[in-house]
Amino acid sequence: MCGGNQVDDDESSGEKYGKPKEHKKDFKGPIKNRSCTDIICCLLFVICVTGMVVVSAVGFGYGDPKKLVYPTDSDGNMCGVGDYASKPYLAYFDILQCTKVGVYAIAAGCPTPSVCVASCPSTYWVYLELEALVTLTTATTSDYDKLLCKNSVTDAQTLIVASASVGTKVKDTVIDTDLCAAYYVPTTDLVGRCIPSVFIDGLDYAATMVSSSGSYNLTSKDGIDINGDVLNTASQYLAKFYALKNYAELVFKDCINAWWLILACLGGAAVFCFIWIILLRFIAGIIVWATLVLFLGVWAFGTYYSFDRYYYLKNNGNPAEQYDVAPLFAGEFNYYLGLKKTWLAFACTCSTLLLIFLLIFLFLVKRICIAIELIKESSRAIGNMIFTLIWPVFPFLMQLAFFAYYVVSAAYVASMGASQFYNNATNTTDDGGVTYYLKRAPCDVNDQNTGEVCEFVKYGGDEYTIPLEVFLLFMFFWGMNFIVALGQMTLAGAFASYYWAFEKPKDIPAFPLTGSIYRSLRFHMGSLAFGSLLIAIVQMIRVFLEYLDHKLKGSGNAVAKFFLKCLKCCMWCLEKFLRFLNKNAYILIAIYGKNFCASAKDAFFLIMRNVVRVVVLDKVTDFVLFISKLLCVSAVGVASFFFFNGDISYLSEYVPKLNYFFTPVILVVLGTYLIASCFFSVYSMAVDTLFLCFLEDLEMNDGTPEKPYYMSKGLMKIIGKKNKQLKEPGGNSRKKSYIHN
Repeated sequence: MCGGNQVDDDESSGEKYGKPKEHKKDFKGPIKNRSCTDIICCLLFVICVTGMVVVSAVGFGYGDPKKLVYPTDSDGNMCGVGDYASKPYLAYFDILQCTKVGVYAIAAGCPTPSVCVASCPSTYWVYLELEALVTLTTATTSDYDKLLCKNSVTDAQTLIVASASVGTKVKDTVIDTDLCAAYYVPTTDLVGRCIPSVFIDGLDYAATMVSSSGSYNLTSKDGIDINGDVLNTASQYLAKFYALKNYAELVFKDCINAWWLILACLGGAAVFCFIWIILLRFIAGIIVWATLVLFLGVWAFGTYYSFDRYYYLKNNGNPAEQYDVAPLFAGEFNYYLGLKKTWLAFACTCSTLLLIFLLIFLFLVKRICIAIELIKESSRAIGNMIFTLIWPVFPFLMQLAFFAYYVVSAAYVASMGASQFYNNATNTTDDGGVTYYLKRAPCDVNDQNTGEVCEFVKYGGDEYTIPLEVFLLFMFFWGMNFIVALGQMTLAGAFASYYWAFEKPKDIPAFPLTGSIYRSLRFHMGSLAFGSLLIAIVQMIRVFLEYLDHKLKGSGNAVAKFFLKCLKCCMWCLEKFLRFLNKNAYILIAIYGKNFCASAKDAFFLIMRNVVRVVVLDKVTDFVLFISKLLCVSAVGVASFFFFNGDISYLSEYVPKLNYFFTPVILVVLGTYLIASCFFSVYSMAVDTLFLCFLEDLEMNDGTPEKPYYMSKGLMKIIGKKNKQLKEPGGNSRKKSYIHN
């Protein structure tokens, strides 16, 4: 099917997309004599990286990530740190106040006093109990010890007794003044916060009573009865935010118990991916052709079955035909499937699509053959330069290190703000159309002359931390894309050295991968910075659009939402196009050493002159790599599932005790996907590089002894080309060394 002396006719007519490349006598692959490109972009990148380092240094000097991790009480004390190291938990006086701010409780805190405690409350208590005992003068020290008070209250018993002697009640002395909690219920620690167990453990407080010298309902200082429903409503935002901690701890334990088995599975996954890449040299064609035949076969069977059902119903009739209109609940499809018109529509649709697909297949069969041959050639290239499979590990480790650096820097910068205290002034905010009342306004904790009670709410500094965080995010995008670009250009240089080696593998230069790394870093850091900058800018625009989309969620402006969706779609498409263009530009930079713009222009014109080939190759390659990834991930995932589930009897003794057996399975599947992506990213880069070299080979050479083709014999056979033989003076022909693989 892929043989024969077919003449390829994909070249565009005219010079709309530039002139075809001319033959260069001394060209033998990536040029050695080259100069630095895009120096201005290189300098800009260095300056911005220096700025990122300066911002990080400022964050390291003034920030404290403990603020983001450890809870802080109303007085600004950090629980579990310094003087409060023995009190690592934060207890809220009245969790019901969280309902007043809704989801904002996570960011701004609940408008209720809080205090660092050694352990979360585990019993029921209400101030009415103590008030009754104080009235009867029967309260003991243990009764006063049940109070949950601020750390500034050093002797609550003396304060209450003194106030009671002049007729002041407990509520007026310590409850209404927010010195002590009016009540508390059993709570559970979630990331250092004491959350009512009603949300976590499903306890029922609806009929809970606290008894002492009588029975008293749990009551807040405002006289609200406390039951399971109100506690659930009040704590849901905080609890949902912190509820993953317990699961995370169990998952972490599973990872610790099974870490060596997970690594063993990932090692097996790497071996499996490597073997599969080697096999692709022999089975790529089988995969593509078998899938195409099955695809056409499915549509052919659909056409046959639809016509068969149509004629059956036409000749035999169906009870469904007696209805003039569809039954009320005809959404079950049984009614429509009993109509011959339905099957006639199916038959016409299937037959039309089958004809279209068949014509496309017949017209593109030669180009599919080229794609398959390039995939096979990529396997040969990887086999001759085996270290290219290891190379993606280094950019991946660089990305991990850069990501860790960004996260740490962002955490320090985010924690540079000073403590912000608020009083009980009235303010309002809107959450999804519902108005909540916040009794809070900024106040000076050092100015207590007004009698205001200033309580810690959050750490500020938004006026300078937010711009710095935006800059760090931009540099994160730029740096990550720069690393990706470096990895692509390095592989492109290595695979171009393979293609333009006249006799393979004899003429492949020594250490092609190392040489490509050197050329990329020595001459083309500016071009790498240029291409990655374009993508980083688009990504920042997409982040901004996502922020606007989040802000417009509560808005009823449908027009604005529509245009925003369109902009998001356009930016997504633009990023995809830039990634495609950059990748091809890096290939030509690695070969010819030109600047980014010139290489991007040459790559674009070269692609447009061969657009049909490009589309077919891209889709065929994507399909083969998708099938390969799917097979590798599925095979390793299924094997790990049966292993960790204990279904493999002769290996069950090696399975550790796990809380969730699917934890290592998920990690193995994710790890296998990353490994497969690394391996097949090399494969994809090899195909793209060899393809551009193949297109340039066709334009620059004609198969004569002076301009021999560098492509493999398989490619020459498919497109009907061949290298001609040099004639001896006596008329005999002799073969030149360019008659290669």
